[in-house]
Amino acid sequence: MQDSKKISRFSDLREASRVVQLVNLITLYRIIAFPFLLMFIYFNRLDIFKWLIIISFFTDAIDGYLARKYKANSILGAKLDSIGDDLTILAAIIGLAVFRFEFLKQEWLIFAIPLFFFFVQLIAAFIRYGKMSSFHTYLAKTAAILQGLFLCSMFLFEHPYYPLFYATAVVTLIELIEEIFIVIILPEWKTNVKGLYWVWNERGS
Repeated sequence: MQDSKKISRFSDLREASRVVQLVNLITLYRIIAFPFLLMFIYFNRLDIFKWLIIISFFTDAIDGYLARKYKANSILGAKLDSIGDDLTILAAIIGLAVFRFEFLKQEWLIFAIPLFFFFVQLIAAFIRYGKMSSFHTYLAKTAAILQGLFLCSMFLFEHPYYPLFYATAVVTLIELIEEIFIVIILPEWKTNVKGLYWVWNERGS
């Protein structure tokens, strides 16, 4: 049986444990669900879209919990998780633009600032590593939870809960800035990085 941390391709999953296979399949669900989410947005089916987007955010929590509990982290899983997270957020933002356009129009600047830093981080990672980052820092995990809660609430309830919205925006912005600094400091691509503090300490040691 192959060491789960060394699994970097789909073909490696054949020799992986059942838990590692399950975790990666749950993660893969978010990627597969993305075109279906877009389809239900296109057909204006909020009644179906809202439950599918909730399931996508829920799988993000489940696969992370299982990976930590059973030590099923892998390079492939980290890459799929980052892609799945970004696609889920993208689907949710497109959903906001269609189903909650007035709110998005009113608060566009608060959405635009983190989005700008996301693209800065993405471009920096491609320049530095030749691929998107997959740090999964503590701040990134916190931001993901807040994003999931806020975005799901926007499709479940008629009115936004502004304290959650502002908290999500602030934490997301701080997390993205932290990742930009990590890209600058960390010379090689690495997954499951705790945060800038730990990277800086490792560099100094």
